[in-house]
Amino acid sequence: MGAEPYVNKLIKRRPPAAEFSSANIAPLLTRIYSARGVTDECQLRLTLNELLKPNMKGLPEAASLLADAVVADARILIVGDFDADGATSSALAVLALTAMGAHHIDFLVPNRFEYGYGLTPEIVAVAAEREPDLIVTVDNGISSIEGVAAAQALGIAVLVTDHHLPGAQLPNADAIVNPNQPGCGFPSKNLAGVGVIFYVLNALRRELGNIGWFVEAGITEPNMAQFLDLVALGTVADVVPLDHNNRILVEQGLLRIRAGVARPGIMALLEVAGRSCESLVAADLGFAIGPRLNAAGRLDDMSIGIQCLLSDDFLAARELAVALDDFNRDRKAIESGMQREALQMLEGLNVEADGELPWGLCLYDGRWHQGVIGILASRIKDRHHRPVIVFADADDGLSIKGSARSIPGLHIRDALDAVAAQHPDLLHKFGGHAMAAGMSLAKDDFNAFASAFDAEVRRQLSNDDLQAVVLSDGALSEAEFSLPLAQQLRAAGPWGQHFPEPLFDGEFKLVQQRIVGEKHLKLVLAHQANDQTVIDAIAFNVDLDVWPSSTTTRVRAAFKLDVNEYRGRQSLQLLLDYIEPLD
Repeated sequence: MGAEPYVNKLIKRRPPAAEFSSANIAPLLTRIYSARGVTDECQLRLTLNELLKPNMKGLPEAASLLADAVVADARILIVGDFDADGATSSALAVLALTAMGAHHIDFLVPNRFEYGYGLTPEIVAVAAEREPDLIVTVDNGISSIEGVAAAQALGIAVLVTDHHLPGAQLPNADAIVNPNQPGCGFPSKNLAGVGVIFYVLNALRRELGNIGWFVEAGITEPNMAQFLDLVALGTVADVVPLDHNNRILVEQGLLRIRAGVARPGIMALLEVAGRSCESLVAADLGFAIGPRLNAAGRLDDMSIGIQCLLSDDFLAARELAVALDDFNRDRKAIESGMQREALQMLEGLNVEADGELPWGLCLYDGRWHQGVIGILASRIKDRHHRPVIVFADADDGLSIKGSARSIPGLHIRDALDAVAAQHPDLLHKFGGHAMAAGMSLAKDDFNAFASAFDAEVRRQLSNDDLQAVVLSDGALSEAEFSLPLAQQLRAAGPWGQHFPEPLFDGEFKLVQQRIVGEKHLKLVLAHQANDQTVIDAIAFNVDLDVWPSSTTTRVRAAFKLDVNEYRGRQSLQLLLDYIEPLD
């Protein structure tokens, strides 16, 4: 979230992607919805009865497996991922299974520095010490061929719930639920891990209800809507596309949080982040809560984040939230240093390549922090608009771990698959999504991999793909620069990945400019048609080599209408995603 250096950006206005009109919706909002693929008002209905039916492959088997475990009072162990999606998935599974009568329920998150990602044989050995009868993976497992086999060799049943793209071979688990597995007819492939386990737990509740478990056990059948705050947080934080189904899950979770009935841990995280629950929007989950939760998994132990979400006591949750906030501050400091080193490295690459960077950019420094390389890859990707993989040393001293971020036009996991097919000995393992992935390889193979990755990116992309584009919803009239419109757009969400918040563009006269918070640009702009119409604006994380600019009197900007709240007073503020001087 922030304004990047202006030299690499091109503003383009979105064409309407669908024919859509409604007498009930203002024309500007109709145009915005249309450009996001909305063709019918039913796509804007966000009630729970609009959720897709639970027709996922493996769901009946998963519900039966879990129901047998609950009824038999079996020991169930949740194995999660070390990010916000994994944390919310783990917390949801523990809370919901407990509410359904499971007495022996625990969770385990692999420490990323010792065990890496997923259900590995090494983490199975750790899990076995707790003597589980059933392991349930959340937000991982679809690639855990060896780990599932290791668990079953020990007599431990395994249920895999995941949303990541599968490889050519699936694990031989007792049941697999993943909308992206072959043969799954579930219409939305965009569920986050927390969305998948939410569907699984709903199916379990139905199964237990059908066999009369709740009556027999004297348990009130839980209302699964009480867990939607966790589903919303994990969905937004994992940056999955907000299709209609995900928008329902997020909106319903936001409604609970705004009503003050969220988990104490979420409320505590909001407090330490300085966010009001009453006016919360999806972006607050993504930019304020998600990073604080992720910081535990990046720097220390995600169990702290899960315990925060599990806590029923606000004061205890607040202590954990403060610890997470401290981790996030440390993460920012580490990231800032790594970014400076990476930019110096890029300057050297520019010199070596006569000014042209590789199209597929790989960076490695043995001193970099494993937990922060993903964020660094994202920052470099945003700055230079090309696929980026950042590597750090693994703990064995012989291999390196990489975190990849991609741009539109390149499916990063498929690109890695292509590299692996052409160079079978390079990659030890890899997995991920279209826009993000992780991998490991031998340290000595870094240069060979970097060359192979660049070649694959060049094969798939064109020069036009390397031009960063800012997609705008057009210009606003002078009258539309108003607090009521900003409030209306804010309420018209949830906005997010693939359903982006409305972004407009225009030219302004620059009245005032100053740096605040070390690298944020605070401005006063005047509407080009009327000098008397002045508007406050802010651009985060600007290029300090460009701003503030003593010679600039006019700017072009891409911006969002934002509601700024200060001491109980609301005012209009522009959030600048992009700014360039015109003179």
